[in-house]
Amino acid sequence: MTIESSRNETAAGRIRLGMVGGGEGAFIGAVHRIAARIDDRYTLVAGALSSDAERARRSAEGLGIAPERSYRSFAEMATAEASRPDGIEVVSIVTPNHLHAPAAKAFLDAGIHVICDKPLSLTVQEAEELVALREKTGLVFAVTHNYTGYPLIRQARAMVAAGELGRIRLVQVEYPQDWLTERAEEAGSKQAEWRTDPARSGAGGCIGDIGTHAHNLAGFVTGLRTEELLAQLTTFVDGRRLDDDVQILLHYEGGARGMLWASQVAVGHENGLKLRVYGEKGGLEWVQADPNQMWFTRFGEPKQLLTRNGAGAWAEGTRVARIPNGHPEGYLEAFATIYSEAAEAIVAARSGGAPDGAVTYPSVEDGLEGMRFIEAAVASSKAGNVWTRLRR
Repeated sequence: MTIESSRNETAAGRIRLGMVGGGEGAFIGAVHRIAARIDDRYTLVAGALSSDAERARRSAEGLGIAPERSYRSFAEMATAEASRPDGIEVVSIVTPNHLHAPAAKAFLDAGIHVICDKPLSLTVQEAEELVALREKTGLVFAVTHNYTGYPLIRQARAMVAAGELGRIRLVQVEYPQDWLTERAEEAGSKQAEWRTDPARSGAGGCIGDIGTHAHNLAGFVTGLRTEELLAQLTTFVDGRRLDDDVQILLHYEGGARGMLWASQVAVGHENGLKLRVYGEKGGLEWVQADPNQMWFTRFGEPKQLLTRNGAGAWAEGTRVARIPNGHPEGYLEAFATIYSEAAEAIVAARSGGAPDGAVTYPSVEDGLEGMRFIEAAVASSKAGNVWTRLRR
């Protein structure tokens, strides 16, 4: 993207986007940039892309960001962009976890909307402060729990809310991977290095990285909040400082029961996110590796295979689908849905309004709930696997 094309796109009404983190070699930064452009709602115009000045400069140059809008720190960027008549409207924060809260605070204080990777912060206290600051400023704050963007997940949420499954009894969610089966943090993997470092990742390893995704997805679909949990967090790899396997029993408000398993040492699993929900009248099963299909069963009737835009598709799902049925729509498109839903809210905020009621994205409050989940799970495990209430 050239600087001139960036100006033209901004003039055409695209949202002016900045990014913190996500420079050379950062997987998730590229994912966020692709997601922001899929529906053509944003133009990237500024960034503090790396703590290394030369890497930040090269990254900005490669992305077509003007040299004067490539910053040495997020604090410098927030101040400078807030003072520009063409300053960024929203920032995407894609750093290691320990920088999420301070960066988000800096941009909220500067009057700039926030899209932040998960988990929201290192501590519950930081997350509570961000919730209070967002309420004070009235700004848009989205958290990229991207799995909530799949069309069939939107349909599952609507089906549960409409009572198609009856009162929910059981929730089972799992998210196994195997990429940390060996000490990748000692073999040059930048991603493994910071994710297994308590100073940068926080009190949880696997639970913060993917356990929060599983917990958020279950809550998003069912509408249920976790009341208490019993957790066993295990570190299987010798010398690792944080958990790499998580097994949790869940008590939801209203009486439903749940089980959550997340692992990064489950050999043979690449990215095995799966959700099953069972109510008095029916059940749903969805697997992220095949996201365009979902099984639905009414009690006493044959199983039905629902597809993204096929027979039985609900408007809540088709609203965020992009391409005809039979063409696979996947991870990047689901990620883009979060960006596009946030875009609807940001555009509405330009005139002091609110987006259409159908617009849904994970919020800063959802990020706080994720931090409460991590805190309770870590406390439960350390206390000898005891039932622990989520602090509210």
